[in-house]
Amino acid sequence: MLFTLARSPQQCDLPALMRLVSDTDALLLMQDGVTAALENSLAQSHISVLTCPVYVLSEDLQARGLSGQISHKVTPIDYTGFVDLTEKHRQHVAW
Repeated sequence: MLFTLARSPQQCDLPALMRLVSDTDALLLMQDGVTAALENSLAQSHISVLTCPVYVLSEDLQARGLSGQISHKVTPIDYTGFVDLTEKHRQHVAW
């Protein structure tokens, strides 16, 4: 399953989301959700315990001026990568 986080981690129940994600899933941070990838942030400490791949949408990082400030545990992808994830994971949960 593909989980997407589009809201700021301060405006959602991030620990609840983390409990839903399994090691066969993927998590994509997009829109304001990219702030969860910031190095040394509280949200990133929650995400770092996941065993599934975690991605962040590069265009949203750039739009917020956050490129270069994300954790090395998160993989930046572009919209083509996003499409690839949706093809790989047929089910999608938007958070």
